[in-house]
Amino acid sequence: MTPPAGRPGKRKDAAPPTGPTPAHASGARVAIYDTTLRDGCQAEDVNLSVHDKVRAVGYLDDLGVRYIEGGWPSSNPRETEFFERVRDLELKHAQITAFGSTHRASNAVEDDVNVAGLLASGVDVITIFGKSWNFHVTSALNIPLERNLELIRDTVRYLKAHRSRVFYDAEHFFDGYKADPEYAIATIQAAQEGGADCLVLCDTNGGSMPWEVRDIMQAVRPRVTAPLGIHCHNDSEVAVANSLTAIQCGATQVQGTINGFGERCGNANLISVIANLELKMGIPVLPPGGLGLLKETSGGLYELANLTHNKHMPYVGESAFAHKGGIHVSAVEKNAATYEHVAPETVGNHRRVLISDYSGRSNILYKAKEFGIDLSDQSALSADILAQLKDLEASGFQFEGAEASFELLIRKAMGTHRRFFELAGFRVIAGRRGNHDPSVSEAIVKVRVGGQERHEVSEGDGPVNALDLALRKALAGFYPQIAEFRLLDYKVRVLTGSHGTASRVRVLVESGDAHGTWGTVGVSSNIIEASYQALVDAIEFRLMRGEEPEPHE
Repeated sequence: MTPPAGRPGKRKDAAPPTGPTPAHASGARVAIYDTTLRDGCQAEDVNLSVHDKVRAVGYLDDLGVRYIEGGWPSSNPRETEFFERVRDLELKHAQITAFGSTHRASNAVEDDVNVAGLLASGVDVITIFGKSWNFHVTSALNIPLERNLELIRDTVRYLKAHRSRVFYDAEHFFDGYKADPEYAIATIQAAQEGGADCLVLCDTNGGSMPWEVRDIMQAVRPRVTAPLGIHCHNDSEVAVANSLTAIQCGATQVQGTINGFGERCGNANLISVIANLELKMGIPVLPPGGLGLLKETSGGLYELANLTHNKHMPYVGESAFAHKGGIHVSAVEKNAATYEHVAPETVGNHRRVLISDYSGRSNILYKAKEFGIDLSDQSALSADILAQLKDLEASGFQFEGAEASFELLIRKAMGTHRRFFELAGFRVIAGRRGNHDPSVSEAIVKVRVGGQERHEVSEGDGPVNALDLALRKALAGFYPQIAEFRLLDYKVRVLTGSHGTASRVRVLVESGDAHGTWGTVGVSSNIIEASYQALVDAIEFRLMRGEEPEPHE
């Protein structure tokens, strides 16, 4: 999706800026270096197969990142297989990089297995890390400080003799600088002497603050001639801020992961880094159209990692441009810049208006318009719908995740809702035949459609599944299209604990077909009744949306 004309992503309707736009100190293009497939996979809940990693490369290349760090080739067979498979990929924008460490102090660089593995990976760009903190050199490596400088210099020089580009990650650089500035600088000078193409300063423990990053970057910049990069972890919740600060101070490479995946609290979130660079700092880092793929890339990596999307993530989350308060919605209708800092379409997202008891008439009008219903000249009707909404939410209903139920509510208030079937009765039985047998659920449903009555029985994995199956079975003869959609998700929430097992419950159901998904809701002190309400709304919404013909006789 191409950003609007002018400064990338700048809204035509945006309020005037309150201050000068920061510019990159060197004026050089900033390279995005993605380490999701290595650093990101060290996150507790992230485990990508080789196939997943190859698919991730496709997302990242389409987005337009400059470098994709594939992993540590010699660490395990899975990493070796990955590098074998990506050799045949034709990438449009990215280069695959391999990651490893300086050679062991006990042998020569040309005899080091790790270094040999980096060269065997077949990639033309290699990144190695070394120790910058004297504490790590003497305590973790247990070698003299001077020997560590030799390891850095010799490894970079050796790799540079065999490959066109070598990056050096100065592990724990900021902590090392705080402990001993001169030695920390000596480590990156050693990498520079070896021929490193970029010296990447790492906040490995994630404990540095933006002002510390600024001061250290400004102190380091005059001491080296090679380009600087930045690699931040998020243990203090400032990895993105630290990355942007480093770029303001002249860094020309920024490392991070999609969605902030990474060990402990994660890495700098490249989604936010990229959006802020392009939209806030005026520094282009993606090819034309790349910015509009941010949401798709974020979602794709969440799916590959089999993780629930973070709906509150800046820029790309489902809630990033969601408006709930009536005053907000009224203002956004007049000018979206009143409550949106960028246009959602710029990053591939979209605006949403939520329906709740915080809603005003503006919310009702906005949602009705989304459904193709114009209530702008029907103030009495919209006021009645708003009153119904508040009464229903007071009794436990929630329409934020059940917009299909809300559309049905509007159409019922308008008198345009069509009843596709009538319930003649249902019964659900749950039991166990023996002490060691699995539980059995059976549902009996009787419905009337067009003067005909259908009576069906189904067993299911639990009472709600049995009820869903029986209801579908009873209606399938009248509406064959009912087989085209499925129940995708089912959530139950107890609304109050004051009555114990007799408390009211809210059931949210998500259904979907090849054309999309929709949510419905039911509330009752009986969980089966609440489930039935949500299931019926799901079916009626699908039949209404499909403009179904009259039922088959």
